[in-house]
Amino acid sequence: MTEPIRITLPLSDADVLSLKAGDKVLISGVMYTARDAAHKRLIELLDRGEKLPFDIKGQIVYYVGPTPAKPGAIIGSAGPTTSGRMDAYTPRLLDLGLKGMVGKGARSKEVLDAMNRNKAVYLAAVGGAAALIARSIKKAEIIAYEDLGPEAIRRLEVVDFPAIVVNDASGGDLFKQGVEKYRRVA
Repeated sequence: MTEPIRITLPLSDADVLSLKAGDKVLISGVMYTARDAAHKRLIELLDRGEKLPFDIKGQIVYYVGPTPAKPGAIIGSAGPTTSGRMDAYTPRLLDLGLKGMVGKGARSKEVLDAMNRNKAVYLAAVGGAAALIARSIKKAEIIAYEDLGPEAIRRLEVVDFPAIVVNDASGGDLFKQGVEKYRRVA
C-alpha cells in the first residue's frame, strides 16, 4: 500500500497536476466549507459584481454541514455531503481560481470540463467517517452566512485531513477506473 501524499494549501497548478486519480492525500492548511445554499449566495454576489467573502484562488472547498460541536470540541461530526448539488455553481468558481473540492459522489461533465480547463482536482472524503475527519480539523470559524446554521461558510484549519483523488486535472476518473478494473468479460 502506498503512503498518502501530503499536500499543503493553498494549491498551485503544479500541486494539482502532480495528483492522479486514486492517490490518497493528507491535506494541511486552510480550507473553506460551503454547501448548496452558500454556493447560491456566492454566485448571487458575483452576479451583483461583489467580492466573495474569502479569496478563492488556490483554495479547496469542503462540501460539509457539520453538526454542532460538543462542549470543548472544535467542531461536530464533519462528514462530506453529495457534491452534485453544487454542480450548477462550481464551474464559475473554478474559473475564478478554485483549485479543489472535497465531497462525495460523481461530478457532472460541466464540472469535469471546468476542472480540466482550470487545473483543479476533486477529492472524496469517506462518508461515515465524520467523527474521524473532525479530528483533523484544528480550528473552525464561521466567516459568512451565519444564518445558514450548519451550511454557513467556515474557515477550517486542518492537519492531515484524509481524502482520495477522484478526478484529476488530466481527466483521470477513479469511478470509471474502478468500473473498468472490476468489469467482468462476458
